[in-house]
Amino acid sequence: MRLPFRALHTVLILATLISTQASAALPIVPESGQSALYREIIERLDARHYRAQSIDDKLSERYLDQYIEMLDPGKSYFLRSDIEEFSQWKLKLDDLAKRGDVKPGFVMFNRLRDRAIDQLNQNIALLEDADYLIEYDTNESVILDPDKRVWHESAPAAALHWEKRIKDSMIRLVLNEKDPTEARELLIKRYTTQIKQYEQRDSQDVFQLYANALTSIYGPHSSYFTPRTNENFQINMSLSLEGIGAQLTTEDDYTKVIEVIPGGPADVQGILEAEDKIIGVGQGQDEIVDVIGWRIDEVVALIRGAKGTTVKLEVIPADGDNSNSTTIAIVRDKVKLENKSAQSQILEIEQEGKPYKLGVIDIPAFYMDFEAYRARDPDYKSTTRDVLRLLRELEEQQVDGIVLDLRNNGGGSLQEATTLTDLFIDYGPVVQIRDANGRVNRYHRASRRAAYSGPLLVLINRLSASASEILAGALQDYGRALIVGSQSFGKGTVQDITGLSSGQLKMTISKFYRVSGDSTQHRGVLPDIAFPSAYDTEEVGESQLDNVLPWDRIHRVPHKIDDTLTPYLDTLTDAHQQRIQQDPDFIHLFERVDLSDSWSADAELSLNLSERRARSEAWDKALFSLDNKRLKAKGLSPNSDTESWKEDRNIDEDNIAESDPILFEAGQILGNQIGVISASNRLQIVQLEPNMATP
Repeated sequence: MRLPFRALHTVLILATLISTQASAALPIVPESGQSALYREIIERLDARHYRAQSIDDKLSERYLDQYIEMLDPGKSYFLRSDIEEFSQWKLKLDDLAKRGDVKPGFVMFNRLRDRAIDQLNQNIALLEDADYLIEYDTNESVILDPDKRVWHESAPAAALHWEKRIKDSMIRLVLNEKDPTEARELLIKRYTTQIKQYEQRDSQDVFQLYANALTSIYGPHSSYFTPRTNENFQINMSLSLEGIGAQLTTEDDYTKVIEVIPGGPADVQGILEAEDKIIGVGQGQDEIVDVIGWRIDEVVALIRGAKGTTVKLEVIPADGDNSNSTTIAIVRDKVKLENKSAQSQILEIEQEGKPYKLGVIDIPAFYMDFEAYRARDPDYKSTTRDVLRLLRELEEQQVDGIVLDLRNNGGGSLQEATTLTDLFIDYGPVVQIRDANGRVNRYHRASRRAAYSGPLLVLINRLSASASEILAGALQDYGRALIVGSQSFGKGTVQDITGLSSGQLKMTISKFYRVSGDSTQHRGVLPDIAFPSAYDTEEVGESQLDNVLPWDRIHRVPHKIDDTLTPYLDTLTDAHQQRIQQDPDFIHLFERVDLSDSWSADAELSLNLSERRARSEAWDKALFSLDNKRLKAKGLSPNSDTESWKEDRNIDEDNIAESDPILFEAGQILGNQIGVISASNRLQIVQLEPNMATP
């Protein structure tokens, strides 16, 4: 097959560059002491990690694959010949590890750095070449999923791949209203910055990466921190509540939001969501800096800033068209404990002509002011104390039942998860914890009578994790509450951080189990009544991480089970299904999730500008149509055009049915639950009375 003239021209340019622009950077080599430190890490993992691993050939194969994946997750730089060369260590890394030999890690990293710097220089040369014209009317496409790519067979094959990547980046910038000349300059800056980042890597960086390829085989929550990284980690821990209030990670070349911290500026302002990708950061009125391909610590450094200042973020929304980005502004601040605290509201519903007043308690995290507690401050803050106060306030308002909202609650204090459960159950175990030696701790127990024994429902979603899963799992096992929503995250492990001769090691040491004996790990908590998830379970959750510990069971611990709700579960589920099939807001939610899933399922993107622009416009039109369909079904006036629709989404923030249909439906289920159980109790009384009157 012949190459088009333009592609042939590109390959010839890049082939010349490959032969003349070999990286001049000196190889990075191991430092003195890293061999002993490497052995120390292996010894600690072997002695204390929950998952026992044999340092053998099988682990060696996984280790090599994991390190290559960490070095080049997008299959962007290595050639197939590199991968074949690295296979010499396929069955040797285990033996080398026992001797503390880290040289293979440095050899592979140096190859990556040299390939990357060469390739990025080639990209810059192409973009600076006045004769290189980007053709936007082709029928080419680019593969989005790295798992569907293969290693480049040759340098010319890599050149063609990167020409597509450049064209895709240009299209994205043009669709986001960048002038083509400006877009070229922005890409040149992006690649120049990435070269500088590779050039700044040192021996500590490489050692940490190689060590973490090993720790990650034990589990995704185990990692080694160099002294420098540990210092940044401690700073982040102490200052993590100052800035925008978001936890970030790196995925391919993007900085992705893992969690928006409850009570933080991003949460309060409500404009940043989990799974959003940050592609640019700007300060105040300054120009936004492109951060695609940046190191995570450097992106965090740009985002972090003084309280009261403004940071601008250019993001690709999690539920949007992958081609489009939007710019948001967030005023930096500290996460205030009172903003992060549990809050309550009243939800009023009506079923079959009967009104119900329900209390909703939103629990964003399991928090406790340990310093104030240790100082014996009688007013120390904690989730349990706040929820107990809210329960008393709601009971004074004579609510008919309580909804505990645990959506997006990523966990926190185990002690608080236990004491909070204690508010809703009588005496009994709350959670079991098994260590690496198989010893099971059952000391986390409810030690008092329940503070609230009325009707209870718990609302969870995919971002409900850890301590949230302990609470929801316990209340489900005791039969104390109906659990509704979507499958929870599935993080059922405990980590600690231990000091080393240099740096620190974080590793998994224990595993949570419910009183039923089921693990919360991997599978999470499954709701009694399932709602559609706003988060793709194939993308979000513990089960999607590499090398996660599996779900399993241990012996159940004796506990009292209330079967009151069990006979009515089918009735409540049927009523729920009938409601959501007629509820415009819930129908809209279903259709929005389906639309997002269908668009994200595309394995490739066209490199034809007209087609991409049409795709972007089609996304907006699809959302516009769904919103208007919802408005018409509710008897409201639809939007006249997409521009006015973008400015005003016609959501009544004060109307829970519109602004939060998930919470509203949870309230409907609780109201239904109260109604059917009350009716059943009345029936039993009527049936008993004649017998009671019989002599």
